Amino acid sequence: MSKTDLLVIGDITAAMQSKLEERFQLHHYFKVENPTEWLTQHAQNIQAIATNGADGVPDQLINKLPALKVISNYGVGYDAIDVQSAAEKGILVTHTPDVLNEEVAVTAVMLLISTVRQLRFNMDWIQSGKWSSVGNAPFSHTLQGLKVGMVGYGRIGQTIAEKLDVFGCEIAYHARSQRSHSSHQYYADLQQMAKDVNALIVITPGGPSTTHLIDADVLDALGKDGMIVNVARGSVVDEKALIDALVSGKIAGAGLDVFAQEPHVPQELLSHPQVICTPHIGSATFETRAAMGELTVNNLLQFFETGTVLTPVPETAHLNR
Repeated sequence: MSKTDLLVIGDITAAMQSKLEERFQLHHYFKVENPTEWLTQHAQNIQAIATNGADGVPDQLINKLPALKVISNYGVGYDAIDVQSAAEKGILVTHTPDVLNEEVAVTAVMLLISTVRQLRFNMDWIQSGKWSSVGNAPFSHTLQGLKVGMVGYGRIGQTIAEKLDVFGCEIAYHARSQRSHSSHQYYADLQQMAKDVNALIVITPGGPSTTHLIDADVLDALGKDGMIVNVARGSVVDEKALIDALVSGKIAGAGLDVFAQEPHVPQELLSHPQVICTPHIGSATFETRAAMGELTVNNLLQFFETGTVLTPVPETAHLNR
């Protein structure tokens, strides 16, 4: 059986490379010296793309690949792929939900605990010598009974909420619609939820519809004792407004795994004593990334065996038959 031409955008793991090479002829887009010339020679043969949530598919590339049938995305987020254009052309797009729910949820809880208990501030207290020269560090707050508002209540959001239930947190959520099965309080009004809670955890999808969903008004409503954790996309939070709120004391602290212009992180966030920053590590464990890679590959293998995929994105799910 001849191998199908697969365009790889971004890095893939050695395990993914090995398994894909058994079935596909791999072309690495970012290793091509002259993409325009390469597309002239090969575009008509590319039937599949393997990419990731950060690199996505460059603008207009979908329109230059007439034989393209499927895009398999390594990651749950896919806002860097023009899924509307793909759907209109009958191209299935997949992602890797569920396999990373637990890991991202653990990261969110880690950041929340670190922010509430002021981990960064207390480490600085020791390193600066203040423990010996000044005495004990000031008190922080407890997680027990903390009112937490989930901005987004999909698979990962619900997993985070379940973990926080164990700590006795009071959970509320803002989403497109109310979930009938949930015991947590629903808010249609995000600003009102921010006003009523102690902390916000942002885990909504990225993309134009959620850009700067967390703006200055939401941060003002959160208040001077409020905290925010973002494990979604940097674009969801107005970073300039967030910096202003932190520097001016309008909110108390933040735990951030994602940023507006990754890998660039503003110095105001890096140096703030009440901010915990991590380099987009939400799902970055060996075990979870292996599971994500396997699902990315299996979506492609199944498509070219049956014409269906395991985990289509909602926008192209109607094509999965």
